[in-house]
Amino acid sequence: MDAVDHAILDVLRADSRTSMREVAERVGVSRSSAYDRVRRLVEGGVIRGFTIDVDPAALGLGLSAYVHVRIKQNSWKSFRARAWDLPEAAHVALVAGDFDCVLLLRARDSDHLREVVLERVQALPEVLGTQTVLVFEEHTGHS
Repeated sequence: MDAVDHAILDVLRADSRTSMREVAERVGVSRSSAYDRVRRLVEGGVIRGFTIDVDPAALGLGLSAYVHVRIKQNSWKSFRARAWDLPEAAHVALVAGDFDCVLLLRARDSDHLREVVLERVQALPEVLGTQTVLVFEEHTGHS
């Protein structure tokens, strides 16, 4: 990857709907070169997909929390599958430290979050314990 590839990634990270003509103009290459470079980045696995950034609050999910989870040894794969089955799960990660996993959950309100954590996450057979951290303010690379 060279500086042009990095510049293309910056443009597409900011708005994945940017036309190839505009991408090419902004990074100083021809449109066919921009197409070829993006195709190569996709085929090489650098670009894993094109997505949208949705405001959870606009969907009625105004409360976010990181839930740190301790799980039984060798249960990551089954825990990951069960965690992704939760409609409220926005991110699931295996981490190092005092906890084994971190979930980013989106909920309507504190009652909904309580129900998800206490009645569904803690009920998973792999879970040994949790700690919930509320998110007061959140910023993505786009905000």
